[in-house]
Amino acid sequence: MEHILSAINTINQFLEGQDFESFSRNEMMYFAVVKNVEIIGEAAYMITNEYREKHTEVEWRSIISMRHVLVHGYYQISKAEVWDTAKNNLPPLKAKIEQYLSEMK
Repeated sequence: MEHILSAINTINQFLEGQDFESFSRNEMMYFAVVKNVEIIGEAAYMITNEYREKHTEVEWRSIISMRHVLVHGYYQISKAEVWDTAKNNLPPLKAKIEQYLSEMK
């Protein structure tokens, strides 16, 4: 969970003050965000099935699938999809992960 939160925070730092135009022109930025989305997917995969089955409000399968596509089918993903994931899917995921971490303490 902490790896997921850390990767989300890193993506947020990278994208602070960026718009899609600047993001899509900056290859290093793009690949840095992709790598952190991969980390999120791998960390989600490492969470036990039992935990994921009890916390179905997070779309674990989608998160893990995104990682597989980025690693194995990278040529199929557009910069717009990565941007959309970072801007629209990660904020609610961050809130849930923070909630889960606080419940664990």
